[in-house]
Amino acid sequence: MSNLAIEINHLTKKYNMYAKPSDRFKEALSPKRKNYHDVFYALNDVNIKVEPGEMIGFIGENGSGKSTLLKIITGVLTPTEGEMKINGNIAALLELGSGFNPEYSGYDNIFLNGMVLGFSREEMENMVDDIIKFADIGDHLYQPLKTYSSGMTVRLAFAVAINVDPDILIVDEALAVGDLEFQLKCMEKFTEFRNAGKTVLFVSHDVNAVRRFCDRVYWLKHGVVEAEGDTMEITEEYENFLKKKSLKTVDRESTSVEEHSAYDIVEVNQAELLDENKQPIQDIVIQDSKVFVKVKYTVKKVDVKRPVLGVAIRTVDNQYVCGLNTLLDDVEIPWELGENEFFIEYSKMALLGGEYYFDVAVFEENATVPFVYKTKFLTMFITGKYVGEGIVVLDHVWKEQA
Repeated sequence: MSNLAIEINHLTKKYNMYAKPSDRFKEALSPKRKNYHDVFYALNDVNIKVEPGEMIGFIGENGSGKSTLLKIITGVLTPTEGEMKINGNIAALLELGSGFNPEYSGYDNIFLNGMVLGFSREEMENMVDDIIKFADIGDHLYQPLKTYSSGMTVRLAFAVAINVDPDILIVDEALAVGDLEFQLKCMEKFTEFRNAGKTVLFVSHDVNAVRRFCDRVYWLKHGVVEAEGDTMEITEEYENFLKKKSLKTVDRESTSVEEHSAYDIVEVNQAELLDENKQPIQDIVIQDSKVFVKVKYTVKKVDVKRPVLGVAIRTVDNQYVCGLNTLLDDVEIPWELGENEFFIEYSKMALLGGEYYFDVAVFEENATVPFVYKTKFLTMFITGKYVGEGIVVLDHVWKEQA
C-alpha cells in the first residue's frame, strides 16, 4: 500500500464530440461501426503524487483540466483510463451545496452531505454542533433549504465541508465566502488545517494566492501536466507564458475598428543603461551606484488613454527581482506621435554580484495587456565586494541595542 496521500497514474478522461445530435445515432446504428465523432481529451495521461501534509497548487487557464481532475479525485466523475489511490477521507470546497436536497431542512442536509462525504450518521452526530456553530444561520437551520438565500446555502455547505475533519481538503478558488466575519472564520479554519499537517489541494487563478499557500505546483495545459515543481519556479513560468500569449494575441488581432495591431500603436526601440551622469554604461554596473535606464519608444497612435511603461529586473535563472511601472507610481509618460524617451532612476543598485536582465513593456492603462513586451531586452552585470548572499543587500546596521 502506498504511503502517498494521493497517487494518480496515467489518468485520462476523454469525451466523444459530435457535430450534431443525429451523428450519435448514425454511429450507434452504423453496421460498419463508422465513427462520426471527434475525441476530446479533458485529461491525457496525467500523473500526480502528493505526500501526506503537502499543500499542492493547481494552475492553468480555463479548460486546462483542473476542474475535471478535482471531480475525478472526489468521485464525481469516472476516469476513462488510469488508476488512482487515495489514502484518507476527502472534503471538497467546490460547487458548494450541489449535493443538498432543497426539500430537506438545513439540519437534515448536514447529515445528507456528511454521508455523501463518506461519514456515518454516528460520526456526523459528533460533528453537528461544530457545524451548526460555524454556519451560524440561526433558526433557518430547521427550515427547508429551498427557502435559503444562495449565501446561506454556501455558508452551510462550507461549514459541513470544513468541519468534518477530513484527511484531504480540496479547495477550488474560494477560500472564503459570505460576510467579513464569516470570511475570517473560514481563513482561521483553513490555517488550522495547514498547521495540523492536513493534505490540501488548492486550485486558483490567483497566482499570488498559490504562492502564499502552496509547497508545490502542477501546471495543467490542454489536459496534460505542462510542468511540476517548486511553486515560485512554476508560477513564474506560467506567468511568462500568459504574458507571451497575451502579446501574441494583441500582435495578431485587430485591436480597434481602425485595425491597429500592437506595433501599430507603439514600438519599444531601445533601452540603455546610464551612469549617474547619464553617460552610457557598457553592461557593467558597480554595486550600490546610481543607475538610469533610458527607454526609447515610437508612438504610432496617440489616442491611447494613460499608457503605462513597465521595467522589470530578473536574474539569469528567471527569478523576479523587481518589477516597477508608471501606473503603480502614478506617473504619466510622454505620448507624442513619433519617438519619445523616458527614464527610470535607481538611486542605489543594491544587487549582489552577478548577471541580470531587464524586461521592458508598454501596457494599456491597467498595466495588464501589453502593447509591447520585450523580454531580456537589456543585460546588466553587477560587480562589487562579497558583502552578503542572495540577490539584494538591504540597508542595515548591527547594534547591541535597538
